[in-house]
Amino acid sequence: MTVLRLARSELKRMTGGLLPKLTILALIMVPLLYGAVYLYANWNPYGNLNQIEAALVVEDTGATSSDGTELQAGKKVADGLVEGNVFNWQAVPSAAEADAGVSSGKYAFALKIPAEFSTNLVSPGSFDSASQAMLNVTTNDANNYLLSTIVDKLTTAVHTTVAKEVGEETANQLLTGFGTIHAQMLKAADGAGQLTDGVATLRDGTVTLHTGTSELSAGAGELYNGQLKLRDGANQLTDGAGQLSSGLSVLKDSTATLPTDTRTLANGAAQVAAGNAQLNTKVQDVVTQLDAADQGLRTRVIESNARLVASEVITQVQADKILADFDTVAASSPVAAAKTRIQTDATQIQQLADGSEAVSVGAAQLATATPALKEAIVQASGGADQLHTGAATLATGEQTALDGTGRLAEGAQTLDAGAGQLEAGAGTAADGSRTLADEIAKGAGQVPNPDDSQKSSLSEVIADPVAVSNVSQAKADSYGAGLAPFFLTLALWIGIFMLVQAMRPITQRALASNAPAWKIAVGGWLPFLAVSVVQASLLTLVVNLALGLNPAHPVLMWLFMLAAAMAFSAIIQGIVALLGSPGKLVVLILLVLQLVSSGGTFPWQTTPQPLHVVHEILPMGYVVTGMRHLIYGADLSGIVPTVLGLLGYTLLGAAMSTFAVRKHKYWTLKTLKPEIAV
Repeated sequence: MTVLRLARSELKRMTGGLLPKLTILALIMVPLLYGAVYLYANWNPYGNLNQIEAALVVEDTGATSSDGTELQAGKKVADGLVEGNVFNWQAVPSAAEADAGVSSGKYAFALKIPAEFSTNLVSPGSFDSASQAMLNVTTNDANNYLLSTIVDKLTTAVHTTVAKEVGEETANQLLTGFGTIHAQMLKAADGAGQLTDGVATLRDGTVTLHTGTSELSAGAGELYNGQLKLRDGANQLTDGAGQLSSGLSVLKDSTATLPTDTRTLANGAAQVAAGNAQLNTKVQDVVTQLDAADQGLRTRVIESNARLVASEVITQVQADKILADFDTVAASSPVAAAKTRIQTDATQIQQLADGSEAVSVGAAQLATATPALKEAIVQASGGADQLHTGAATLATGEQTALDGTGRLAEGAQTLDAGAGQLEAGAGTAADGSRTLADEIAKGAGQVPNPDDSQKSSLSEVIADPVAVSNVSQAKADSYGAGLAPFFLTLALWIGIFMLVQAMRPITQRALASNAPAWKIAVGGWLPFLAVSVVQASLLTLVVNLALGLNPAHPVLMWLFMLAAAMAFSAIIQGIVALLGSPGKLVVLILLVLQLVSSGGTFPWQTTPQPLHVVHEILPMGYVVTGMRHLIYGADLSGIVPTVLGLLGYTLLGAAMSTFAVRKHKYWTLKTLKPEIAV
């Protein structure tokens, strides 16, 4: 038999039916399956990092830079991260909540910007308090080992960007400040000296001001009192003007007929004067007649005595005596008395006549002046009305002036008090400005001179104003330890998969027996379980002792590996028992799918969306996560649910194996002569 005939015979056997042909096709597709699917899953993992949820905590309270600019660096960094969309950033209110989320696996990692972030960025302006601004990162290798490397690159980029931006600005401000500080201090010293002179002048002026305001306050008080009296006087003037106006109105009405009456009076007085003159003339005539009668009678006595003396009837002595007696009798006679009264009356009548004449003249003058008096009274009455109106207006104005004067007095008092305070403050300011000038003059030559420690600290902050503090809740000791969970899980699946190449999932002898299907299924699975337990134990022993993996929980890790071996062996045994030789291809496909979706290298969230469903359904991803927690010492709260899930996968494998037993209880020609031998 030639070589070609042998090859043709084997190919004919392998392609003798539909299933063998499909098997050959599947085997041809195996490299494509590995290569294409693996490349598909890892084609652009960095472009899918935005599928990874990361906690972002911004506690920065902001700060004010030396030039008065408000700095919100924390918010700026956070906004830049969100806009960059590298990760699916989730805003978290507190650092504690973010750390708890990283520990539980809710968040892949946490970036925390502390409250003093902006304050530390502007701190190089002070020699004593210069501090680096910190970016706090919390990672957990139990979530994914390579994720820590990715996060380091991210924080390095953020650090570089912020450090460059802030460092240049800080250094520029610091150097500019050193370049101008001396000149500014000298200017400040000159200005302080000028301020001192100005304050001294101000102090002198405030003394004068205080004196003037004191006088103003006193004068305002006196003015207020005077205005108060003036208001009372204005009120009295208003009342008096009202009364005067009323009286002049009555006087005007009463003197309306005064010109006529005075003219009548003047006429009557003239008539009285004329009558008195006539009466006086008549009285004078009577007196003259009486005097003439008396004289004639005396003459006749004298003549009679002369005749009697001549007749010598009587002597001359007797004649003289008779004349004397006559004079005596004549002087005391009623005629003499009447004559005396008449003379007296004549005198009085003459006086009355003179008075009547004067009255007549005055009445005539009064009659002449009365029209002008009447007009003056009318004008006085109108003026009195105007006076009353003006007095009322004056009273109102005086009240307004009084109110204003009161406010003026109060303001003057306040001004006086303020001037006193200003005077005191000016004195204090003068002393303070002089002290300021002296101190600035002293400090002009005292530009800050940091010591070596301050120089070192400040130069470090200026050179690198931002530092990253990376806290790992669970850390892999080495690169091998970082990949160990994935490779151990993958090795366990491959090791069990290799068992189906040598071990039968279900023996024909068992199928020919009358045993229950579940017993046959369990009996077919137990050899797989026993060997897989040995595989898991040996693998654990070698990596821990020979390679020095040093897991945080070695015993729990071993028990977890046994649980994974139990689930993997049940699934693989059940699939191959149910499908036969094609089941091996299915197991191989499941291996490839889990290889790219379990998140063993890059986080599973970075894979294409269809592989996310595969990650949620198949067990390898859960085993990788559980192994990370046990090896790195992370939170163990998820281990029990994972073990329960593995138990569920075990029951699923057992169910498939039981169903396979029932199916293969009925033999066909394919059973006796299968197209592809197991």
